[in-house]
Amino acid sequence: MRSDSIVIIPTYNEIENVEVIIKAVFRLGKSFHILIVDDSSPDGTADKVRELQEIFPEELHLLVRAEKEGLGRAYIDGFKWSLQRDYGYIFEMDADFSHNPKDLTRLYSACKLRGADMAIGSRYINGVNVVNWPLNRVLMSYGASFYVKMITGMRIHDPTAGFVCYKREVIETIDLDAIQFVGYAFQIEMKFKAYLEKFKLVEVPIIFKDRVRGKSKMSSKIIHEAVIGVISMKLKSLFRKKKIRNEQNAYKERYNS
Repeated sequence: MRSDSIVIIPTYNEIENVEVIIKAVFRLGKSFHILIVDDSSPDGTADKVRELQEIFPEELHLLVRAEKEGLGRAYIDGFKWSLQRDYGYIFEMDADFSHNPKDLTRLYSACKLRGADMAIGSRYINGVNVVNWPLNRVLMSYGASFYVKMITGMRIHDPTAGFVCYKREVIETIDLDAIQFVGYAFQIEMKFKAYLEKFKLVEVPIIFKDRVRGKSKMSSKIIHEAVIGVISMKLKSLFRKKKIRNEQNAYKERYNS
């Protein structure tokens, strides 16, 4: 079955979730294809996907990477794979049901029908919609979002969100090989790059539920990367603007002389 949409789901040791999440997506009324990007999980995640490919030979795809290189690199490899095909809408989604598969259709509609170039499944656009997180993690995540807004100037309530629909043109415009961050900051960097390119970013309210099965991949190293990375991204964007202004002024001087 053909589809204009591909859902990229990175996995590492998600044997408890991968079959259930795949079947949940394929039960939706809208047709989605899935690309599992697996970092050679020792628990047999990729083998389970191969079994399911016999049931869903056209809809389910698998990309196995040699080693664990981080969430950002997994998505970048998935983006490049997807751009080699005809998909018009490219999604990011977690494997652990923290993102409700039913919300895929709402993100799709935001891009397809409401003119968004990038639809973000937002935990914070309508208050705090997070279930089963301890208070300290909620405060850390919400505080990080406020921090990112202050530093970058983006008016996005949930810039660290990992549930996203991109129009193909957004991924084609962003230089994927220049993406700097691989962890928590990757999500911020992708939104900031799209923001700098003047794409229309729209937030769609979702309810985020912490994983029930499997182990979280969050670490202090990932959080540190995000805190430092936001400042680095902003400084680079300012230098970029200054360079463009200097080039424009130099052109005007040559043209008027």
